[in-house]
Amino acid sequence: MKNFLKTLFGSDTSKEDNNHVSSFNEQHAKEEDVEFIDHGVQTIALENIIGSVGKYSDFDSRFRPKKHVSGKRFMDIKRLMREGASLPPVQLYQIRDDFYVLDGNHRVAAAKELGWTDIKAKVIELLSGKKTLDNLLYIERKKFYERTGLTGKIDLTEVGKYNFLEKQIKKHRLYLAGQSRKECDFLKASKDWYNTIYTPMVAIIGNGGLAKYFPGRTVADLYTYIAYHHWHRASPRKYGIGIDRLIPKSMESFRKSMLEKSTPDYPEMKRTITAFVLIDIDTSTGLVVIDKLFALDEMQEVHSVHGSIDILAKIVLERDFLASDAEVIAEFVDQKIRKIEGIIRTQTIIPGLSKVKEGFVC
Repeated sequence: MKNFLKTLFGSDTSKEDNNHVSSFNEQHAKEEDVEFIDHGVQTIALENIIGSVGKYSDFDSRFRPKKHVSGKRFMDIKRLMREGASLPPVQLYQIRDDFYVLDGNHRVAAAKELGWTDIKAKVIELLSGKKTLDNLLYIERKKFYERTGLTGKIDLTEVGKYNFLEKQIKKHRLYLAGQSRKECDFLKASKDWYNTIYTPMVAIIGNGGLAKYFPGRTVADLYTYIAYHHWHRASPRKYGIGIDRLIPKSMESFRKSMLEKSTPDYPEMKRTITAFVLIDIDTSTGLVVIDKLFALDEMQEVHSVHGSIDILAKIVLERDFLASDAEVIAEFVDQKIRKIEGIIRTQTIIPGLSKVKEGFVC
């Protein structure tokens, strides 16, 4: 009877109690031999901020404030952010690819509700020495990106595969040095490998639908598998979708064949992309930000405007072979524009149909 009356007249709080963002302290307790690394201020994707250090129970699983949390404070912060007010970066702890709010829970919640995709944050990473698959993969991936300088997503699920890719890049570096008869920088070799070998191969694998036959594996996993057996061991294997006929027996022959592809063969290759970027800035840094934007090689026009945004910028990028427009633009905006100090947020517009009068270039 007691339980019946509680159900009838009381509220069932068990679901609400369990509906909250992740607890940093619970995850921290699972880690061992933690090293703290200060990464300074970075631009962090909001979708990767999954929890809180001390206030995880104040926000639901979508990082929305619960009823008992002060509504006025949240609404005031959201209003300031909507109006473009300059607020300090939030403070985050990072454990592998996940982030937890140390300071700025309301700002994160407001940014998510306003539809922002990222936020400025001071990041301290907790690098665990615990020998789990997740940790080993994360550390290997982290070192790979630091050494190569690459920013494109290469998502592998097996330990040792990033080391295999690094060895492949080292081999490619020797090839480029032999072709040019001068020393080739490793970062330059990494970028060339990514653009002329990895990206076209991944596009072929993706277009062939091979991933559906290997649940739990990524396209990057399949690249390493094919590259190892096709180029490293030269094993006589068939992949079922004609990949063995499309790919020459050496990595550099594949690169050469991709470079020689004509536009009708690959209409997506070697074309430019025009995009407009709407930028909100800290107004005290206006002239400095404009100068830094205009100094970018890909930047065609920069305009200071009045209204709901501060700067309108026009960029023209070259598509990296078979990569999509969205991928190329997102990488440029994230790595070149958003890293400029003083920029608060950006919005990118990709034109569909364009008409340009004679004498102008789009």
